[in-house]
Amino acid sequence: MKFYLGEFRWVISSFLPLDFRLALIQLHISAVKSDNLQRACGLIREASAKGAKVVALPECFNSPYGTQYFKEYAEKIPGESTQKLSEVAKECSIYLVGGSIPEEDGGKLYNTCTVFGPDGAILAKHRKIHLFDIDVPGKIQFKESETLSPGDSFSMFDTPYCKVGLGICYDIRFAELAQIYGQKGCQLLIYPGAFNMTTGPAHWELLQRGRAVDNQVYVATVSPARDEKASYIAWGHSTVVNPWGEVIAKAGAEETVIYSDIDLKKLAEIRQQIPILSQKRYDLYGIEMKK
Repeated sequence: MKFYLGEFRWVISSFLPLDFRLALIQLHISAVKSDNLQRACGLIREASAKGAKVVALPECFNSPYGTQYFKEYAEKIPGESTQKLSEVAKECSIYLVGGSIPEEDGGKLYNTCTVFGPDGAILAKHRKIHLFDIDVPGKIQFKESETLSPGDSFSMFDTPYCKVGLGICYDIRFAELAQIYGQKGCQLLIYPGAFNMTTGPAHWELLQRGRAVDNQVYVATVSPARDEKASYIAWGHSTVVNPWGEVIAKAGAEETVIYSDIDLKKLAEIRQQIPILSQKRYDLYGIEMKK
């Protein structure tokens, strides 16, 4: 009996879960690192108890966001914060996207996201590729490159459900990153981020919906909760968008946990109905892939 590769893939895929619960933790972040870690771990346990299999934290979840804070709060990896994340991921038997923390390595500082598996092992480490250097006259001026160095690699990890691609905040503005993740088989993109009160209302949801529709993937963004007293005020509104471009879960500005059931069958149906991935003219505008 002949057994074709396509048939083999169908048999294997028929035994894989077609949906799973994703939780996004929109954390209120204080100036006390130990409090941030304790509260984050508590909310991770809460999310796991409610059925979440993949849980994500926001950008700079263990420290205030700002160039003046990065050096003070920076850690080695592994270090205090990532050890806590490893322990709680193992305790809850979940995939944990650890938002990001300021990382010190070799005398340089990075904005870094770590991912842990159900056994507590580190699965990925993503250093923010695109640094947030902007100047909007009369509204906001910010320059991450004054203290941070950029990462230079893509970051993906596998789960029993799907492959996941990672970016941090400003990375979402660069469509090529999401395109390459899609071409490499990612079905969910997670961006811990902290858009502000200028860019948030204008572009936060717009960018997510664009990345989702262009690549027929789920897109999740995880923001800190809004703190009006902070030097940098985050927009909040952590969000999940499906491959049709629909917002299927969205927070307000306060500390909360939002949940979304990621339906991979729906993703497959959308890709079959509008097969842009197979119809793309790579011969005319192909993207050079970098491992």
